[in-house]
Amino acid sequence: MQGLREAQSSELRVQSGNKDALLIVLHSALCVSFHAALTQRPIRLTMETLIIGAGGHGKVVLDILRAGTKYRPIGFVDADPKLTNTHVGGLPVFGAIHLLGRLKIQHRLHAAIIAIGDNRTRAGYVKNVEDHDLELINAIHPTASVSTTALLGRNIVVAAHAVICTEAQIEDLAIINTASIVDHECTIGRAAHICPGANLAGRVRIGAGAFIGMGANIIQCRNVGENAIVGAGAVVLQDVPAGATVVGVPAHIIKPGNG
Repeated sequence: MQGLREAQSSELRVQSGNKDALLIVLHSALCVSFHAALTQRPIRLTMETLIIGAGGHGKVVLDILRAGTKYRPIGFVDADPKLTNTHVGGLPVFGAIHLLGRLKIQHRLHAAIIAIGDNRTRAGYVKNVEDHDLELINAIHPTASVSTTALLGRNIVVAAHAVICTEAQIEDLAIINTASIVDHECTIGRAAHICPGANLAGRVRIGAGAFIGMGANIIQCRNVGENAIVGAGAVVLQDVPAGATVVGVPAHIIKPGNG
Protein backbone atom coordinates (compact mmCIF):
# COMPACT_ATOMS: atom_id res chain seq x y z
CA MET A 1 0.00 0.00 0.00
CA GLN A 2 2.79 2.34 0.90
CA GLY A 3 4.51 1.49 -2.37
CA LEU A 4 1.38 2.41 -4.29
CA ARG A 5 1.15 5.77 -2.53
CA GLU A 6 4.80 6.48 -3.31
CA ALA A 7 4.26 5.62 -6.97
CA GLN A 8 1.22 7.91 -7.19
CA SER A 9 3.14 10.72 -5.48
CA SER A 10 5.99 10.27 -7.93
CA GLU A 11 3.55 10.37 -10.86
CA LEU A 12 2.01 13.59 -9.56
CA ARG A 13 5.44 15.19 -9.29
CA VAL A 14 6.20 14.19 -12.88
CA GLN A 15 2.86 15.59 -14.07
CA SER A 16 3.47 18.81 -12.15
CA GLY A 17 6.92 19.06 -13.68
CA ASN A 18 5.50 18.49 -17.13
CA LYS A 19 2.94 21.25 -16.58
CA ASP A 20 5.67 23.64 -15.46
CA ALA A 21 7.73 22.75 -18.51
CA LEU A 22 4.69 23.21 -20.76
CA LEU A 23 4.01 26.62 -19.24
CA ILE A 24 7.61 27.65 -19.83
CA VAL A 25 7.40 26.52 -23.47
CA LEU A 26 4.10 28.38 -24.00
CA HIS A 27 5.49 31.52 -22.40
CA SER A 28 8.56 31.39 -24.60
CA ALA A 29 6.44 30.84 -27.70
CA LEU A 30 4.22 33.78 -26.84
CA CYS A 31 7.26 36.01 -26.29
CA VAL A 32 8.72 34.99 -29.64
CA SER A 33 5.39 35.58 -31.41
CA PHE A 34 4.96 38.99 -29.79
CA HIS A 35 8.50 40.00 -30.72
CA ALA A 36 7.94 38.82 -34.28
CA ALA A 37 4.72 40.79 -34.50
CA LEU A 38 6.52 43.92 -33.35
CA THR A 39 9.49 43.53 -35.65
CA GLN A 40 7.42 42.52 -38.67
CA ARG A 41 5.00 45.46 -38.54
CA PRO A 42 5.03 47.35 -41.85
CA ILE A 43 7.21 50.43 -41.60
CA ARG A 44 5.60 53.56 -42.97
CA LEU A 45 8.13 55.19 -45.25
CA THR A 46 7.99 58.82 -46.31
CA MET A 47 9.82 60.48 -49.15
CA GLU A 48 11.64 63.77 -48.54
CA THR A 49 10.04 66.30 -50.86
CA LEU A 50 10.90 69.86 -51.87
CA ILE A 51 8.14 72.33 -52.71
CA ILE A 52 8.98 74.74 -55.53
CA GLY A 53 7.03 77.93 -54.89
CA ALA A 54 6.33 79.39 -51.45
CA GLY A 55 3.32 81.53 -52.32
CA GLY A 56 -0.36 80.87 -51.75
CA HIS A 57 -0.50 77.76 -53.92
CA GLY A 58 2.65 76.46 -52.27
CA LYS A 59 0.94 76.72 -48.89
CA VAL A 60 -2.03 74.75 -50.22
CA VAL A 61 0.27 72.03 -51.52
CA LEU A 62 2.09 71.90 -48.19
CA ASP A 63 -1.25 71.41 -46.44
CA ILE A 64 -2.17 68.59 -48.85
CA LEU A 65 1.14 66.76 -48.36
CA ARG A 66 0.87 67.06 -44.58
CA ALA A 67 -2.64 65.61 -44.71
CA GLY A 68 -1.21 62.46 -46.28
CA THR A 69 1.49 60.04 -45.16
CA LYS A 70 3.54 59.35 -48.28
CA TYR A 71 5.66 62.50 -48.55
CA ARG A 72 7.53 64.58 -45.99
CA PRO A 73 8.00 68.18 -47.15
CA ILE A 74 11.32 69.57 -45.99
CA GLY A 75 11.06 73.15 -47.25
CA PHE A 76 10.67 75.47 -50.21
CA VAL A 77 12.60 77.18 -52.95
CA ASP A 78 11.21 80.39 -54.41
CA ALA A 79 12.31 83.01 -56.92
CA ASP A 80 11.44 85.88 -54.58
CA PRO A 81 14.68 86.90 -52.78
CA LYS A 82 12.65 88.47 -49.97
CA LEU A 83 11.50 85.00 -48.92
CA THR A 84 15.01 83.52 -48.62
CA ASN A 85 15.84 82.44 -45.05
CA THR A 86 12.24 83.00 -43.93
CA HIS A 87 9.75 80.32 -42.94
CA VAL A 88 6.44 79.42 -44.58
CA GLY A 89 4.12 77.06 -42.77
CA GLY A 90 6.91 76.32 -40.32
CA LEU A 91 9.32 75.20 -43.06
CA PRO A 92 12.39 77.06 -44.35
CA VAL A 93 12.60 78.85 -47.67
CA PHE A 94 16.12 77.92 -48.74
CA GLY A 95 16.47 80.32 -51.64
CA ALA A 96 16.04 80.08 -55.41
CA ILE A 97 15.90 77.11 -57.77
CA HIS A 98 19.68 77.18 -58.42
CA LEU A 99 20.13 75.50 -55.01
CA LEU A 100 18.39 72.34 -56.19
CA GLY A 101 21.57 70.29 -56.61
CA ARG A 102 22.95 71.21 -53.19
CA LEU A 103 19.62 70.60 -51.48
CA LYS A 104 19.29 67.20 -53.12
CA ILE A 105 22.56 66.08 -51.54
CA GLN A 106 22.11 67.75 -48.15
CA HIS A 107 18.57 66.49 -47.57
CA ARG A 108 18.71 63.28 -49.61
CA LEU A 109 15.90 64.54 -51.75
CA HIS A 110 14.11 62.15 -54.07
CA ALA A 111 11.05 64.17 -55.03
CA ALA A 112 9.76 67.64 -55.73
CA ILE A 113 6.50 69.31 -56.68
CA ILE A 114 6.12 72.59 -58.55
CA ALA A 115 3.56 74.54 -56.56
CA ILE A 116 3.15 77.73 -58.57
CA GLY A 117 -0.31 78.96 -59.51
CA ASP A 118 0.64 80.65 -62.79
CA ASN A 119 0.31 78.05 -65.52
CA ARG A 120 3.21 79.10 -67.74
CA THR A 121 5.60 79.65 -64.85
CA ARG A 122 4.72 76.25 -63.39
CA ALA A 123 5.45 74.54 -66.71
CA GLY A 124 8.73 76.43 -67.02
CA TYR A 125 10.29 74.74 -63.98
CA VAL A 126 9.97 71.15 -65.18
CA LYS A 127 13.38 70.99 -66.88
CA ASN A 128 15.14 72.17 -63.68
CA VAL A 129 13.61 69.30 -61.74
CA GLU A 130 14.27 66.71 -64.43
CA ASP A 131 17.90 67.82 -64.82
CA HIS A 132 18.45 66.94 -61.15
CA ASP A 133 16.78 63.53 -61.52
CA LEU A 134 14.03 64.27 -58.99
CA GLU A 135 10.63 62.62 -59.19
CA LEU A 136 7.74 65.00 -59.85
CA ILE A 137 5.04 63.86 -57.45
CA ASN A 138 1.29 64.38 -57.23
CA ALA A 139 -0.40 66.02 -54.25
CA ILE A 140 -3.87 64.56 -53.71
CA HIS A 141 -5.85 65.58 -50.64
CA PRO A 142 -7.33 62.66 -48.65
CA THR A 143 -10.82 64.16 -48.97
CA ALA A 144 -10.65 64.31 -52.77
CA SER A 145 -12.44 61.62 -54.77
CA VAL A 146 -10.42 60.24 -57.68
CA SER A 147 -11.82 57.39 -59.74
CA THR A 148 -9.64 54.32 -60.04
CA THR A 149 -10.18 54.52 -63.81
CA ALA A 150 -8.95 58.11 -64.08
CA LEU A 151 -5.50 58.65 -65.57
CA LEU A 152 -3.22 61.16 -63.86
CA GLY A 153 0.10 62.49 -65.08
CA ARG A 154 2.90 64.04 -62.99
CA ASN A 155 2.87 67.07 -60.72
CA ILE A 156 -0.91 66.97 -60.43
CA VAL A 157 -2.53 68.84 -57.53
CA VAL A 158 -5.98 67.66 -56.46
CA ALA A 159 -7.19 69.84 -53.60
CA ALA A 160 -9.66 69.13 -50.80
CA HIS A 161 -13.11 67.81 -51.81
CA ALA A 162 -12.34 67.87 -55.53
CA VAL A 163 -13.91 65.10 -57.64
CA ILE A 164 -12.36 63.38 -60.65
CA CYS A 165 -14.79 60.92 -62.20
CA THR A 166 -14.43 57.78 -64.23
CA GLU A 167 -12.07 57.68 -67.22
CA ALA A 168 -11.05 61.32 -66.87
CA GLN A 169 -7.53 62.15 -68.05
CA ILE A 170 -5.48 64.73 -66.16
CA GLU A 171 -2.24 65.67 -67.88
CA ASP A 172 1.02 66.79 -66.26
CA LEU A 173 1.09 69.93 -64.09
CA ALA A 174 -2.68 70.39 -63.96
CA ILE A 175 -4.41 71.80 -60.88
CA ILE A 176 -7.82 70.48 -59.86
CA ASN A 177 -8.59 72.95 -57.13
CA THR A 178 -10.80 72.90 -54.05
CA ALA A 179 -14.28 71.34 -54.51
CA SER A 180 -14.12 71.41 -58.31
CA ILE A 181 -15.72 68.62 -60.35
CA VAL A 182 -14.23 66.95 -63.39
CA ASP A 183 -16.90 64.57 -64.65
CA HIS A 184 -16.63 61.38 -66.66
CA GLU A 185 -14.25 61.19 -69.64
CA CYS A 186 -13.06 64.78 -69.38
CA THR A 187 -9.55 65.65 -70.54
CA ILE A 188 -7.60 68.33 -68.69
CA GLY A 189 -4.58 69.53 -70.65
CA ARG A 190 -1.03 70.10 -69.49
CA ALA A 191 -0.62 72.90 -66.93
CA ALA A 192 -4.33 73.79 -67.00
CA HIS A 193 -6.01 75.09 -63.85
CA ILE A 194 -9.54 74.20 -62.78
CA CYS A 195 -10.26 76.74 -60.05
CA PRO A 196 -12.23 76.18 -56.82
CA GLY A 197 -15.87 75.28 -57.31
CA ALA A 198 -15.72 74.96 -61.10
CA ASN A 199 -17.89 72.22 -62.62
CA LEU A 200 -17.11 70.35 -65.83
CA ALA A 201 -19.79 68.05 -67.21
CA GLY A 202 -18.93 64.83 -69.04
CA ARG A 203 -16.49 64.70 -71.96
CA VAL A 204 -15.33 68.29 -71.69
CA ARG A 205 -11.87 68.95 -73.12
CA ILE A 206 -9.69 71.63 -71.56
CA GLY A 207 -6.63 72.67 -73.55
CA ALA A 208 -3.09 73.03 -72.23
CA GLY A 209 -2.55 76.10 -70.10
CA ALA A 210 -6.24 77.00 -69.96
CA PHE A 211 -7.69 78.69 -66.87
CA ILE A 212 -11.21 77.86 -65.68
CA GLY A 213 -12.28 80.46 -63.11
CA MET A 214 -13.96 79.96 -59.76
CA GLY A 215 -17.51 78.62 -59.94
CA ALA A 216 -17.54 78.38 -63.74
CA ASN A 217 -19.78 75.74 -65.34
CA ILE A 218 -19.12 74.01 -68.66
CA ILE A 219 -21.81 71.82 -70.19
CA GLN A 220 -21.05 68.41 -71.62
CA CYS A 221 -18.90 67.77 -74.69
CA ARG A 222 -17.56 71.32 -75.01
CA ASN A 223 -13.96 72.22 -75.86
CA VAL A 224 -11.92 74.98 -74.25
CA GLY A 225 -8.82 75.77 -76.30
CA GLU A 226 -5.22 76.09 -75.18
CA ASN A 227 -4.44 79.09 -72.96
CA ALA A 228 -8.09 80.18 -72.99
CA ILE A 229 -9.60 81.86 -69.91
CA VAL A 230 -13.10 81.20 -68.61
CA GLY A 231 -14.10 83.88 -66.13
CA ALA A 232 -15.40 83.21 -62.65
CA GLY A 233 -19.06 82.16 -62.59
CA ALA A 234 -19.35 81.86 -66.37
CA VAL A 235 -21.65 79.29 -67.94
CA VAL A 236 -20.05 77.88 -71.08
CA LEU A 237 -22.56 76.61 -73.64
CA GLN A 238 -20.32 76.76 -76.73
CA ASP A 239 -16.70 75.89 -77.49
CA VAL A 240 -14.10 78.46 -76.44
CA PRO A 241 -11.34 79.21 -78.99
CA ALA A 242 -7.69 78.88 -78.03
CA GLY A 243 -6.39 82.02 -76.36
CA ALA A 244 -9.84 83.57 -75.97
CA THR A 245 -11.33 85.00 -72.77
CA VAL A 246 -15.02 84.42 -72.07
CA VAL A 247 -17.22 85.68 -69.23
CA GLY A 248 -20.88 85.85 -68.25
CA VAL A 249 -24.06 83.79 -68.37
CA PRO A 250 -24.11 82.52 -70.99
CA ALA A 251 -20.41 82.94 -71.60
CA HIS A 252 -19.42 85.35 -74.38
CA ILE A 253 -16.06 86.37 -75.78
CA ILE A 254 -14.50 89.60 -74.50
CA LYS A 255 -11.04 88.87 -75.89
CA PRO A 256 -10.68 87.04 -79.20
CA GLY A 257 -8.63 83.91 -79.57
CA ASN A 258 -5.48 83.14 -81.49
CA GLY A 259 -7.26 82.43 -84.73
